[in-house]
Amino acid sequence: MTDANPSPTAVAVHRRSIEIEAFDLGSELRVVGRLHDERPWQAEDGHRIVHDMELSVTVVKSGLVITAAEGRMRSFPHAECPQIAPAFEGLVGLSIARGYTRAVQERFAGAKGCAHLAHLSIVIGPVVMQAITSSRARERIEAEAAGVDAERDASAIPGPGWVGPGVNTCHLWAEGGIGQQKVELGWRPGRDGFPAPTLVEIRRRYQPATPPE
Repeated sequence: MTDANPSPTAVAVHRRSIEIEAFDLGSELRVVGRLHDERPWQAEDGHRIVHDMELSVTVVKSGLVITAAEGRMRSFPHAECPQIAPAFEGLVGLSIARGYTRAVQERFAGAKGCAHLAHLSIVIGPVVMQAITSSRARERIEAEAAGVDAERDASAIPGPGWVGPGVNTCHLWAEGGIGQQKVELGWRPGRDGFPAPTLVEIRRRYQPATPPE
């Protein structure tokens, strides 16, 4: 890991890393998040690893609803810490698409849960959305490599007013904004290069020119 000390006299006292992986199961995604806290100053034979926790959720692609969840603790500061892990099965039934962060906070905030597994629960949400996009891009690229290009059919392009699950999650995906307009015109993730071209360029590529009168 690169030395990120702000000055030669600064001492790194804590390091947190979070890693999340998503796996395509066909109709579902399995998303596994890992949280790792360590004290860089502590000797290797001491209590260097403070937290080593994992949260695994299964999400149905079509409805973005969690159907299975399991929390695990491998390293923890108190012997009683793992007692709360089964509570995170309570993620089952939550929708990733709408009100997810609020629902997680209501169920696991404060004394009702574990701050670290709750944090993993929240950050897993956006990863699910990215994994859905990545999965669709992969399927599209494989289909086009096999000579199948059904989505270029105009009937497969969402019409005006299309609202996807990512709407209002950032400035680009504001309702009626750039991302929504690109999709309506026919752009899809994994097509036309990366990063995606500007809206002006997408419009030029996908919108038929108006014939002269």
